[in-house]
Amino acid sequence: MSTDKNSTSPQPASEDALARSRRLMELAKSAALAVRAPLLEAFRSNMTVDYKVDLHDIVTVHDKRAEATIRAFILEREPNSAIMGEEGGQIGSGDIQWYVDPIDGTANFARGLAFWCVSIAAVIDGEVVAGAILDPVADLMFAADLEFAYLNDEAIRSRSVADEAKATLITGYPVSRDFRLDGKEVALANFGVLVETFSTLRRPGSAALSIAHVAVGWADAATGFGVNAWDVAAATLILKNAGGQYEPLTLGKVAPGSLDFLCPGYIATGEGANYPALEHVARSISETRIAKASQIQTSTRVG
Repeated sequence: MSTDKNSTSPQPASEDALARSRRLMELAKSAALAVRAPLLEAFRSNMTVDYKVDLHDIVTVHDKRAEATIRAFILEREPNSAIMGEEGGQIGSGDIQWYVDPIDGTANFARGLAFWCVSIAAVIDGEVVAGAILDPVADLMFAADLEFAYLNDEAIRSRSVADEAKATLITGYPVSRDFRLDGKEVALANFGVLVETFSTLRRPGSAALSIAHVAVGWADAATGFGVNAWDVAAATLILKNAGGQYEPLTLGKVAPGSLDFLCPGYIATGEGANYPALEHVARSISETRIAKASQIQTSTRVG
């Protein structure tokens, strides 16, 4: 981890915009810290688990309570806000659009695995201007304003080994949904390429925290094919400001050219990465799904 703030390459920003982004970053950090104690108290306790879309999509009462706390915290301090949360949907109509995931990695949280986080991002006019990702168990606060990315208030710089054969990749692919979308044999073949190519492959179960690990240089790359804006909005800014690269993948679910944090797929790499096998697999998954979506649209119009 580097503490040299001059080592980053920030995008130009006016003083007013930068000051606002820093204020919103601090608000996001404070909102995340507001739920740290109750989430840690609940972690590894007996808890009731519910399911949303299917048995792989877990939610707990703690997700809902934490999101309600974060919403109230933000709206009290920044009334000019609209908030999109994973559990409660969209509320408000302010100029600042927030994306909140109260627990990214709920399955881990519910089972006692210490890889989950709170993710909060602020977006203005389609641009992520501030973000915070809190790992409550490890007491790590990743954050970003328009200028830098930080870990526990120290500026960070990503770093990846150049050769993917020596690199560590984090991915949740494939899950059962990917079997349905890509075909089981194809999905397992894609996974096999990644397993054989990378020195190490891990499946820890939180997109936000995985990308944050790439941003700080603890992993070389991450990729996913089923994320939402509340999962990755904060992470995209943290990674980019740390010098990493974030390539969005539309997967045929959003229009070409959509904002990167609105795309359901991504490739995240640290500075210095050159990973052709990862790019080939991830882009082929996206292109195949785009083609299938186009075929469905065509047959629907014809029918």
